[in-house]
Amino acid sequence: MKAVVVEKPGGPEMLKLVDIPAPIAGDEEILIRVQAGAINRMDILGRRGGASDFKKTTALLGVEVAGIVEQVGQGVTSWKRGDKVMGIVTGGYAEYAVMPANRAMPIPEELSFVEAAAIPEVFLTAYQTLFWIGKLQEKETVLIHAGASGVGTAAIQLAKKVAKATVIVTTGSDDKAAFCKELGADYAINYKKTSFEDEVASITNGQGVNLILDFIGASYWKRNIASASIDGRIVLIGILGGREAEPIDLMMLMGKRLQVTGTLLTPRSDKYKAQLSKELSTHILPLFSNGEIKPIIDRIYPLEEIAQAHIRMEDNQNVGKLVFRIDDNK
Repeated sequence: MKAVVVEKPGGPEMLKLVDIPAPIAGDEEILIRVQAGAINRMDILGRRGGASDFKKTTALLGVEVAGIVEQVGQGVTSWKRGDKVMGIVTGGYAEYAVMPANRAMPIPEELSFVEAAAIPEVFLTAYQTLFWIGKLQEKETVLIHAGASGVGTAAIQLAKKVAKATVIVTTGSDDKAAFCKELGADYAINYKKTSFEDEVASITNGQGVNLILDFIGASYWKRNIASASIDGRIVLIGILGGREAEPIDLMMLMGKRLQVTGTLLTPRSDKYKAQLSKELSTHILPLFSNGEIKPIIDRIYPLEEIAQAHIRMEDNQNVGKLVFRIDDNK
């Protein structure tokens, strides 16, 4: 099969299209003939190598795909050859990928493979951080940083449709801010023009937000604490702004009774991912079918041009997901 591999840790130029043996479905696994997949920040960390304690560079990258079941392993009864599925994998930049059967999700009939490929990682991450970890309740207020990112666009929709929350987002441009508002955000703050913590204080009448989803990390640490309400929750899911924060005033945490949680989806156990995938399938996929929520796709690339997608993501140019398609499949 054709696959994109990493020759050695480095820049996008290290991604090469090669021919390698196709995998085989093991017990309780399915083999998927990949029709489309997507690019994620985790792929960039893996490609660079040494940038993450939890993921070293591997020859194969790619954590989410959509495609057709080609083979079912021993013990699999929930899927059959020809079924259309999507989900989280290891080594998704390829024509074939193996996935634990209990982690696969059915593709709604209304969606193309390209649209389906833009769902698993970001909607699972957004659902997990908003509801499993962030405990977002109906009518609460949530601040979502990087609102125009893949996870950001998913979180906006889920917070509005599921929790009917008041949604505040930060973005790096007026165009991105406008897009987030079209998607459902109540307020969109261009952090390059104004201080988001001052805007949050104004919007909430000084009360702060109940929940913050933060992709930025160190550079936003004190500002997030200032933006949080009493009994607020902060969920850290990225470190684009650094991993080492300035000295922490623990009294600020205690005084506001804040809960701060760090999480990553990729290193989670197969059991955890299976449970999360099942819940998303049950409660959220019907919203895709009826058009209440939708995957947001920025650009589509052929598999052999995946390095260009990495460059676009590293430059923070994308609004929504960057997707690759194999053999012009739709």
